Amino acid sequence: MTQDTVDVLVIGAGVVGLAVARELGLRYPGKTLAVVERNRTYGLEVSSRNSEVIHSGIYYPGDTLKTRLCLEGKNRLYEYCAKRSIPCRCTGKLIIATDEAGLDKLNVLERQGKEYGILVERLTRERVAEMEPDISAVEALFVRDSGQVDVHRLMQSLFFEARQSGVDFVFDSEIQAVEYTGSLYKLHSNREVIQALSVVNCAGLGAEKVAQLLGLDTESCGYRLHPCKGEYFRIRKKLSVKHLIYPVPGINSLGIHLSFDMQDRIRLGPNAYYVDDIDYGVDEAHIDEFYDAAIAYLPFIQKRDLTPDFAGIRPKLQRPGESFRDFVIAQESSRRYPGWINLIGIESPGLTSSLAIAEYVAAMFN
Repeated sequence: MTQDTVDVLVIGAGVVGLAVARELGLRYPGKTLAVVERNRTYGLEVSSRNSEVIHSGIYYPGDTLKTRLCLEGKNRLYEYCAKRSIPCRCTGKLIIATDEAGLDKLNVLERQGKEYGILVERLTRERVAEMEPDISAVEALFVRDSGQVDVHRLMQSLFFEARQSGVDFVFDSEIQAVEYTGSLYKLHSNREVIQALSVVNCAGLGAEKVAQLLGLDTESCGYRLHPCKGEYFRIRKKLSVKHLIYPVPGINSLGIHLSFDMQDRIRLGPNAYYVDDIDYGVDEAHIDEFYDAAIAYLPFIQKRDLTPDFAGIRPKLQRPGESFRDFVIAQESSRRYPGWINLIGIESPGLTSSLAIAEYVAAMFN
């Protein structure tokens, strides 16, 4: 592809980059499109290291992209998966308060859920025990339209459909320099030079670096990323849990929650702590943190039932101690880079929102 010029180049082949490439290919069949990815294949970073949860949209302020795109995206995702027989299930979620202090947070979430049109039901302690005998809670919210998706099968489908619509993929290709000539972008990777009329930066953990290569001061733009690590521990004990179980949310994350993989094995996680280096190891010493979190709502659990599973790292815009940051999806014409779109800080609920994000980005080309 050396020195070829494409109409649109997408940087990053995680679930969002794949969804954007597919949507552009379907919506603009006359355009030449390509995706560059620094890894050997698609979806090896943020997209494949998470809980695979389809979120309802209940957690965030109403006038934000996170809420809007999550509410739109969950319906798109359920429909997309159903049509293609991608493993996906609407399990429902219990957001639980384990003490009186959590009830105020439940009240806020219940109010937001009803405001956003989300199906929520307040549950008493007795009702929680009926639905989930192994779970202990003072009260809970039952969020009906939360669920889980096989993210690997989802990405496989998005990749195939993007290829079918004419999108080219270049793997093992990391962008190292960017030039804007006034009419097009020259992107230098470790493998080649690609010229593009427009660029969509979906580089996930690398999105800030790509924006810096363009020439943006990411600190003043509000694009500074703060990598936040989340580990998971698997529960070896057999439990009869049927729903996703979430504590009331904390500042940096939604809390150490209970979810399943596609083989119905139960896991806890993630925790959340900021890191300087990308390392996907699980620190076994953190078992106490997971046990202390789990025992609050899983009274029958013992520490020996937990075993390290995997870890992921999220590209947070939110600084330590900062309460909330929205997705950044920005067309950079006002900064003298027309045709360049940055997607920065696409963490949870990015998976849920992926198809809606793709439509939002594609509409920016109209």
